[in-house]
Amino acid sequence: MADRKVLNKYYPPDFDPSKLPRLKVNPVKTFVVRIMAPFNMRCCTCGEYIYKGKKFNSKKEDVLDKDYLGLKIFRFFIKCTRCLAEISFRTDPENCDYICEQGATRNFQAHEIAERQEKQLAKQEAEDEANPMKVLEKRTEESKNEMDIIDALEELKDLNARHANADIESMLDTVANKKTPEELAEEEDRRIAKEVFEKKRKEIRKLEDDLIVESEEANNLCNFVLRKPQTDIAPNKKHKSNSLSGLVVVRKKKRLEQTAPAPIAPTAASASNSASTLSLVSSYSSSDSD
Repeated sequence: MADRKVLNKYYPPDFDPSKLPRLKVNPVKTFVVRIMAPFNMRCCTCGEYIYKGKKFNSKKEDVLDKDYLGLKIFRFFIKCTRCLAEISFRTDPENCDYICEQGATRNFQAHEIAERQEKQLAKQEAEDEANPMKVLEKRTEESKNEMDIIDALEELKDLNARHANADIESMLDTVANKKTPEELAEEEDRRIAKEVFEKKRKEIRKLEDDLIVESEEANNLCNFVLRKPQTDIAPNKKHKSNSLSGLVVVRKKKRLEQTAPAPIAPTAASASNSASTLSLVSSYSSSDSD
């Protein structure tokens, strides 16, 4: 016990400190520190919400490959209070904030995003003012935007003027009676079929009219043949004119007159035959009287 309190220790004469084994030291040193959650987050494993200000026993380590203007960046590891999943985040000295790296997602914070956007805009404006070409491009773009806005306003005015005179009931009827492409195709098929049937019907009517005309002509021809007088009786002129008044075609009349048989003139042979027949008739009658 007294040996540990001495100020000097004994080293033998053959002591060589270079021969002592060296321990392997991890360059990334970790420390256990007490920390509060710097922002609201949600665990990616179980969905547990971790609110800002909640206390954790975290592991702290240095980030060797990153720094900002010579300032060190520290990384912290905590565990979810529900599923014990590991969550890590690191410091952000540039924006005076923290960045969530893995294990959780940071909840939406509108004011921080707005502040960052304002800073970026201010920086961009300062750069544009320093560059005259940027200023000229910006003015050209602004004038173009103004012209586009004026054109859009004129179109809106014309549209409002048209809608002011529009009939709402007719527009509603048009929308209600709007037909689908299938219905339009069906109507087109019906129209084509109707046209085809109408054409066929007209052709049938034309054929029927032709048959009726031909039948009327045939009836007139038959009536003419039946009303024609006998050839051995001399027709009267008045009777002839009345009989010919019902004819329709004059050419057919001439043909029929040409085809009528002509009267045969009596010859000597026929006269002798008639005399012999008369003598036979007289003898037959005298025998009957006896």
